[in-house]
Formats: sequence, structure tokens, C-alpha cells
Amino acid sequence: MPTNREVIAANKEKFIELLQSTGRRGVDDVIETLEKQGFFDAPASTRFHLAYEGGLLEHSLGVCRIALMVRKQVLLVKPELEPQLSVESIILTTLLHDVCKAEIYKRAIKRRKNERGIWEDYEGYDVDYSDFPVGHGEKSVIVLLQSGLELTKEEILAIRWHMSAWDLPFQSYELMGSLNAAREKTPLIGILQAADGLSANVLETK
Repeated sequence: MPTNREVIAANKEKFIELLQSTGRRGVDDVIETLEKQGFFDAPASTRFHLAYEGGLLEHSLGVCRIALMVRKQVLLVKPELEPQLSVESIILTTLLHDVCKAEIYKRAIKRRKNERGIWEDYEGYDVDYSDFPVGHGEKSVIVLLQSGLELTKEEILAIRWHMSAWDLPFQSYELMGSLNAAREKTPLIGILQAADGLSANVLETK
């Protein structure tokens, strides 16, 4: 059975291979940025899904795999959407939608009850947003653009809004209007949102 480091190495190789397959300008610069920020070793969450080293990388690959399958099925029903749902855009948005998480997780000793109801210490993660607190989807877009990646408007919208209304202040009618307008502009948002949810809530559960 492969060790966690071996799994991470294999996943990293697949991630880089997929990104580079797009041929998009700036991809190699993004990979370098992610390496520096610790993306490939980061967890996907503190406790909800894939809360372990390499979990974020695993999640990103899972979202990509599901999105490519969803795209294929959608085009069987609506083939006219193919120009808006290129494989290249699917790969870029799914693999890179959560780069905002690369630097926020800090190792910490935490406490939890074990199966016998006894409290015990374990090594987990806390979240520290203080370095660059600009929001979730916004941060991913900014990091990618600052790294030199060339993104289309539709790809920017998909990454920005991949959390759907979960990323909105409850009373922000302006942002809700922006989300609805973005959905009307590109089906890429729906594909990414669906794949993200399916990966986190179905594939990544015990």
C-alpha cells in the first residue's frame, strides 16, 4: 500500500500534467506559486472533508474528474454549449478554484472525543485568514492573475462564484444580483459548483 507521501507525489504529477495539457499562458508560473505556498501539501479543510496532508490536492483532482464527466453528459443533452464548456476551461477552473486555501491552514494540537467518549489530543489544523483576507473565490482569482495566468472572463466568474450563495453576506442584494448575472453568462459556473459539491459531499465522505 502506498504511503501518504507517495500518494501526494502521484497526485501532484497528475495535477501538473493536467494543467500543462491546457497550454495556457502562465500555467508554469502558477505551479511555481502553488509550490511556494504549500498547496500540494495542504488539507482541504480543518474537519469537514479531506482534513489531512495532501487533501486539497486530492479534492481538486476529484472536482476535475467529476466536472469532466458532468460536461460529457451535459453536452449529450445540449451540444450547443460545447464552445462554452471547453475541456481546457474545465481543467483550469476545477484544479485551481481553491488555490485560496494554500496558505491558510496551520498545524495545531486539538482535542476531540474518541469512540469511547474520552477526550484526547490530536494533531489537526486551525485556519488563519490574516495574511490576505479578501474572500474565498476572490482570493483564488487574484492569486492566479498575480501569478500571470491568462484566464477568460467566464473562467474568472466560475472561480469567483464557485461557492454559490454560501459565499454571500445574507443581506447583500448587490452580490446576489452579481451571482445571478454571472450564472446567466456562463454554464461553467454550474458545472464547477456541481462538481465541487459532489466531490466534497459524496466522494470524500467516509
